[in-house]
Amino acid sequence: MFHSAGHLPDKDILIKKLIETIPKLHKRFQSEDDEEKEWLIRNCDNPAIIDFLQESTVMMLHVIDAIGHLEPVNGASISRQFGIPKGSVSKITRKLVQQQIIRTEYLLDNKKEVLFHTTPLGKEIFQLHQGLHKQMNIGITRFLQKYDEAELIFLIRGFEDTLQASWVNSEPGESELEKTRSTTRYESEKDGEMNAIVNMLKQLDTRSLKKAKTILNDVFFTSFD
Repeated sequence: MFHSAGHLPDKDILIKKLIETIPKLHKRFQSEDDEEKEWLIRNCDNPAIIDFLQESTVMMLHVIDAIGHLEPVNGASISRQFGIPKGSVSKITRKLVQQQIIRTEYLLDNKKEVLFHTTPLGKEIFQLHQGLHKQMNIGITRFLQKYDEAELIFLIRGFEDTLQASWVNSEPGESELEKTRSTTRYESEKDGEMNAIVNMLKQLDTRSLKKAKTILNDVFFTSFD
């Protein structure tokens, strides 16, 4: 837990604590992937799907999820909209076709253009995966309700800054004047940001919200040495 006001740890200690948390987050994300698969298997009564889930990878489930949302869809659209490398999309879709999870369609005027559809088995996997997302969203929403608006604004701001920052090529530090201007601008925008919190959280996908939950746990519930 945080120390009482006026007795916070030195800033360098806080930064060190956050840096030490990064490898822990990586391990946590890996364990949550296993937890998701266990939930899918536990909530499925189709032996064929259970067999598939036991051998599938997380990336394969992402591709099925993308096709289920966008079908009919080509590989380039899956890669672009879901951030999956094109090579991975090609390899995984070939395997899913062989397993009869998805099927292909060729356009009459362009035989090189391949569109993907889910098969009945694929649709069942997609719906099962959607059930997992709903379950996670309920848990994440309940978890985030314990934090006030200022804490949620801090998290959103931190996540957005992280998406833009490079941890390898560090940028020069802000001047005191720039820091003052940033603080003033932040305070003036606070009311508007508070009103936008709910909508911004809704725009996060399930995996991003899950990562937010993990970061909240490590930042707010881990005691400092």
